[in-house]
Amino acid sequence: MQSTFVERTLSNGLRIVCESMAQVRSTAVGFLVRTGARDEAPHEHGVSHFLEHMCFKGTARRDWRAITVGFDELGSIYNAFTGKEHTLYYGWVPAHAAEPQLELLADMMRPALPAEEFETERKVILEEIAMSADSFEHHVWNFLHETVFGSHALAHEILGEKETIEKLPRETMLDYLRRRYAPRNVTLIVSGALSPDAVFAAAERFCGDWDGAANGRPLAPPPAPPAAGVHKLRLPQFKQQTLALLYASVPHGHAQSETIEALCAIFGGHNSRCYWKIVEKGVCSQAGAVWLSYADCGLMALFTDGEPEKCDEMLAALREQAAEITRGGVLPDEVQRVKNQRRTHLALEAENPRTRLMQIIDDLEGWGKPRTPQERLADVDAVSAESIADYLRTYPIDGPGLLISCGPRDWP
Repeated sequence: MQSTFVERTLSNGLRIVCESMAQVRSTAVGFLVRTGARDEAPHEHGVSHFLEHMCFKGTARRDWRAITVGFDELGSIYNAFTGKEHTLYYGWVPAHAAEPQLELLADMMRPALPAEEFETERKVILEEIAMSADSFEHHVWNFLHETVFGSHALAHEILGEKETIEKLPRETMLDYLRRRYAPRNVTLIVSGALSPDAVFAAAERFCGDWDGAANGRPLAPPPAPPAAGVHKLRLPQFKQQTLALLYASVPHGHAQSETIEALCAIFGGHNSRCYWKIVEKGVCSQAGAVWLSYADCGLMALFTDGEPEKCDEMLAALREQAAEITRGGVLPDEVQRVKNQRRTHLALEAENPRTRLMQIIDDLEGWGKPRTPQERLADVDAVSAESIADYLRTYPIDGPGLLISCGPRDWP
């Protein structure tokens, strides 16, 4: 799939990235806001996610119903989500509806925060927080970040805490909106069937009057993860136990990104070592590796989930596989299989404006610029058994690691 990038920056600082995709009949439009949970002050915890909800609740020109019906009238497949470091709003429509989709999303980027809807949505967020207490994975995810990052902003819970959401004034959200949704902190991305000049003209009409100077992101360096130790979270209400070994890694957008993804797939993906040597032997229900990467830090997490009574066996099996791959390396045929899978996924994503939009967002955050599908495939082609061995020499996963244990059993 051939693609062409064209960029422009409006006078107010809004960056626009267009990718024209030949032979497609749809267009994806997204606003990437460079703000998330790590940008919140302690008294603001949860405001990024809360604001994401409020962007659907009314503007100076539309109420919540007009926004919702507007998406449906365009035939849009749309969504929004908040992360640690960004917030995204997007819609995917037939090509003829691209401009009205851009206008609707642009209008939402300047929400009115109606007082009545603010209080209604506060209750919705509080219900989400209450429901999250029933999610085992949510407990594990938060405990992992709290353990590694401590008082650093990356430990912030995306939903916020019950106490902060209950007390959050509308004025605090208004101030956050002015600071963090300023045009210099926002990127408009459009991919698919499009005319860049038409996109630029529409962006000038719908976003050119946005005002406000973004405050710079205060990226306080996160602490390095401890090289060893044990941290436990007892969760008696659940039946399963998760064990994780954490090791230092590289940040998002690193030159070794595809090598790390290949390592994770070989270690714990489909038809992986952990699957055949741990899961299929009945030791646990799942096991693998996840690379957690942020703008200025990264972690490699080896994990296993299973019955609490099998903790010793699960951890021993996980360590055995970690030692084997660190010291013995990987086989060329293993590398080739995961590269073939990765190529297929990238090729399919390159044919879809919505998934291309997500790829471009990943590129902008990690590399500062979009990459063509061909550039992405070239990075995959460069992965080898040697590149994986090089990574493991620098970031080995056969040491003690920081052990996280979450579940009903107080172990070890």
